[in-house]
Amino acid sequence: MIGNPGTGKTHLSIALGLKACMQGLKVRLYTAANLSNELIEALDGHRLLKLEKQIASCDLLIIDEMSYITFNRHQSELLFKVIADRSERKSIIVSTNLAFSDWLTMFENQTMVAAMIDRLTYRSFVLNMNSDRPYRAEFAAQSDTPIGD
Repeated sequence: MIGNPGTGKTHLSIALGLKACMQGLKVRLYTAANLSNELIEALDGHRLLKLEKQIASCDLLIIDEMSYITFNRHQSELLFKVIADRSERKSIIVSTNLAFSDWLTMFENQTMVAAMIDRLTYRSFVLNMNSDRPYRAEFAAQSDTPIGD
C-alpha cells in the first residue's frame, strides 16, 4: 500500500489482519522501525533464529510505516531476509508513504532495494492510496483540531 499520510493504509492493513485472524490465520503486525529494532536485539541476544521462526510461522505479516526512518546496513539486511524468506511462500502487507523509486533514501544498498521491491511486487497487488484529500487532514479541518493532537 503506497499513499500519503492519512489515507487509510494502517487502517486497512489492520482490518485485513483482523479478518485473517477471524478466519483462524496467524497474523503479526509491526512498524518497520519496531521490526528492524527487534531483529537487531534478537541478533545481539543470540535469539535471531527463534524470532525468524516466529515470524515465518505467521500466515500474514504486516509491516507498517516503511518510510519514516532510514535503516543501517544490519537492519536493512535483516529486513530483507524476512521479506525474502516470505517471498512466494506466505502473505505480507507493507505500507509506505514513498514511491519505490524513493526507497533508496531508506536503505544503503541499491541492489538489495531492487531485490526487495522485486520480491514484494511479484504476484502482488500494489494499492496506490495517494489522495488529494487525506482523511485525517480533512477531519482536522472540519473539527479545527490540529493534526497530531
